Amino acid sequence: MTETSDITTPGEPDQPRLVLRAIAVIGIALSLFQLYAAGIQPLGLFFQRPIHLGFILVLTFLMFPVTGRRRRGPLGWAVDGVLIAGGVLVGYWVPAHIDIIANAIIPRGIDVTVGIITTLLVLEAARRAIGLGLTIIGVVFIAYAFAGERGELPWLADTLPGILHHRGYTLERFSSQMTLGAEGIFGLPLGVAATFIFVFVLFGAFLEVTGAGKFFIDLAYAATGRQRGGPAKAAVIASAGMGSISGSAIANVVTTGAFTIPLMKKLGYRPAQAGGIEAAASTGGQIMPPLMGAGAFLMSEFTRIPYIDIVLVSIFPAALYFGSVYLLVHIAAVKQGMRGLPAAELPRVRDVLAEGWHFLLPLVALVWLLVAGYSPMRVGYYAILAVIGAAVLRGVIGWVTSGATLPGLVALTRAGIEKTLQALSLGARNAVAVSLACAVAGIVVGVVGLTGLGLKFSAMMLAFSQGNLLLALLMVVLASLVLGMGLPVTAAYIVLIILVGPALSEEFGLPLLVAHLVVFWWSQDSNVTPPVALAGFAGAAIAGSKPMETSVQAWKYAKGLYLIPLFMVFNPVIILGGPLPLVLWNGVIVILALTAFAAALEGFLFGPMPVWARVLVLPGTIAVFWPSIAVEAAGAGLLAALLALNWWSARGGGARAAA
Repeated sequence: MTETSDITTPGEPDQPRLVLRAIAVIGIALSLFQLYAAGIQPLGLFFQRPIHLGFILVLTFLMFPVTGRRRRGPLGWAVDGVLIAGGVLVGYWVPAHIDIIANAIIPRGIDVTVGIITTLLVLEAARRAIGLGLTIIGVVFIAYAFAGERGELPWLADTLPGILHHRGYTLERFSSQMTLGAEGIFGLPLGVAATFIFVFVLFGAFLEVTGAGKFFIDLAYAATGRQRGGPAKAAVIASAGMGSISGSAIANVVTTGAFTIPLMKKLGYRPAQAGGIEAAASTGGQIMPPLMGAGAFLMSEFTRIPYIDIVLVSIFPAALYFGSVYLLVHIAAVKQGMRGLPAAELPRVRDVLAEGWHFLLPLVALVWLLVAGYSPMRVGYYAILAVIGAAVLRGVIGWVTSGATLPGLVALTRAGIEKTLQALSLGARNAVAVSLACAVAGIVVGVVGLTGLGLKFSAMMLAFSQGNLLLALLMVVLASLVLGMGLPVTAAYIVLIILVGPALSEEFGLPLLVAHLVVFWWSQDSNVTPPVALAGFAGAAIAGSKPMETSVQAWKYAKGLYLIPLFMVFNPVIILGGPLPLVLWNGVIVILALTAFAAALEGFLFGPMPVWARVLVLPGTIAVFWPSIAVEAAGAGLLAALLALNWWSARGGGARAAA
């Protein structure tokens, strides 16, 4: 068959209908396998992880042909057919031979060969599904493992600085590390992807298919549309809501931005401004509990801190981020004299809730199960059942109110089955990129464990910063920006935390959770920071603006992404807790600092802010971040005085005093 489907997934090439059906069937099979392991019969790591990876590899080579966007010819199918067979081999080999592998003192030659095949397939699949950058990083780490007098590439050791030297490893030792233990490809990152992350990606797919995305957007419009800059504020709120069901800032931009950006432009925002606001808001979706992209699950596994604890401590920082974006949007709207949309053009909150109230039930169930202490994987399983149950309940109510006819019941059942299969397939396809990112991250983890690179990198970091924490944090920011240009957020976080985490927590004394949160937040910065701002570029495409100009706007509106992690470092009480008065004090001063910084950035709050006042905001903000209550109080007093003066001037106080 050569007929193609009318509907294709964005970023994927056109495919023959038969191939699309194969992708759907394999995706459904993978989702059902994951649901079985999540809610019915948990599997051992050397069963679930290889089988999951095998499914992902087969899906990847079906979804992304070797010929790119062109149709596969006989040669293309010959290449991809071999790779698909290799994916099946990866999923089969370790589970089928686990007893022999576990009891072998010296790895068998066939196991080493399969390990090499697995590594090559993961790198090629990542190149196709994610991009060349991640594959290059994987290859660089592999080459580093081979660089040494005992390694496969002894000559490469001569090009390395002395501190990076190691003895080098053979192909057999490297292959064993990658696939015959729990520190390589089948290690922790892929384990998290194959359990927690997949189940919640599938949960998001069920919400998406049943219309939850439109519900959150409509609810945001109904709540904020009449205010100044209403569509921009709706973008902030809708992106926070979409962040609970989406694992990608770019996906947030293209879903919420398709509605919000045109309305922002209509209201008076410049195209680049509209695209930048949407990019900044959508990036916040990745730090928004309860899902936080995939970060909360990975953080929980790395730190051994319960998932629910990470979610709870992340609520206030996420609220600060969205509050800062919301305030900047409000200031821009007031400066430009904007008004809200007419009520006739907006949905009503009552109507939106009446139509989509059932979408709130799964989220309530999810939060309740987390608080009750269920494991994240089991919570995701029950949350999916809750989505299905809520959709069935809504459908039955609609069927009863429409007359409860037999043909109506048949049509409702058919539609329910179709949407369920669609969600199962969509969830598997959405999980491809993050699973491959975690598999390549496993290569990095394996090499770091094999060569001791983590300790060496920590020593380099300590030497460069001369023990200065601020310089060390600057290194983390720069490293996150560079890594983020070629890596997805999940992979960038894993690579960074492996390299800089030990130094931050052991050498500089940062609490473990704070170190992880800081690295995770800064791993997002490539979405909004020029010259490579991926979410900004997506916003520019929808807004019809220049990519670089839009990225600069996104960078401006996302300032909280840089400041809030610094506050976590120097005022860790907002994460770790403490005496209630101290926690409240830190909460108040960080809100004050972010408000003053936003006003200084825009030169406006209640009214125009003079240049001298904007300049004074900088030392006041620095003082608020200082780990001393006396200095904090002085900085907070200065900022409060500047904001009060701005309010007084805007109310005409200056004019009255002169009179």
